[in-house]
Amino acid sequence: MKILFVGDVVGSPGREMVSEYLPMLKKKYRPECTIVNGENAAAGRGITQKIYRQFLNDGADAVTLGNHAWDNKEIFEFIDEAKQLVRPANFPEGTPGKGLIFVKQAGLEVAVINIQGRTFMPPLDCPFTAVEMLVEEARKRTPFIFVDVHAEATSEKQAIGWLLDGKVSAVVGTHTHVQTADHRVLPKGTAYLSDVGMTGPYDSILGMEKEAVLKKFLTSLPVRFEVPKSGRTQLSACLIELDRKTGLAKTIDPILINDDHPFIAE
Repeated sequence: MKILFVGDVVGSPGREMVSEYLPMLKKKYRPECTIVNGENAAAGRGITQKIYRQFLNDGADAVTLGNHAWDNKEIFEFIDEAKQLVRPANFPEGTPGKGLIFVKQAGLEVAVINIQGRTFMPPLDCPFTAVEMLVEEARKRTPFIFVDVHAEATSEKQAIGWLLDGKVSAVVGTHTHVQTADHRVLPKGTAYLSDVGMTGPYDSILGMEKEAVLKKFLTSLPVRFEVPKSGRTQLSACLIELDRKTGLAKTIDPILINDDHPFIAE
């Protein structure tokens, strides 16, 4: 069994990359489950119902979120009805939406969990306690469990990876928008990657216009960050192959598509 995960989609450049390449990636790799992180999809801040539906039309089976989940207020109008949308599970009780969903594809059921870190991030409920509870719940139904850890600190992501080694299929990080080179299968069979990377403007700083970010660093003055309206783009993802009986990982491979790493169809 294979899971394809596409990293943080930023603005219209990222959405265009998903529309263009996701169908080709699915044709090439034939994943049974495809997941997209869309928390930056609406001009870099949040997601709309139209964008959510477009991801599904492009081939996503689930869409995860993160700390920008609530930046576009429209989300409150549709999140409770969006069955394939997952927000961080460790928001306080009563927060709209779900932190765990089940996706049925090709006769298999995949649990998708979204969790948010606390180090250098807004204070939330403990992600370790929350994810352990959800994993226990998910394992009653399926051995195929994917965890999107939306966190700033690599140490926190690694800690969650080790905590869940052997209990879930994969722990993959999002939020920092730079694809890391530490992909591996942990000793007990859980695929791990600190950050899957960003899908959006290639010549940018984390998906935002370079000039604005540089001004912020150089002056420490308030600056509004915007997604570039033109320029080169990229897509970041990873492909995870699982044992169909145990749900544990066999391999995890990063995918990067940009001018320096062109897509090669087979």
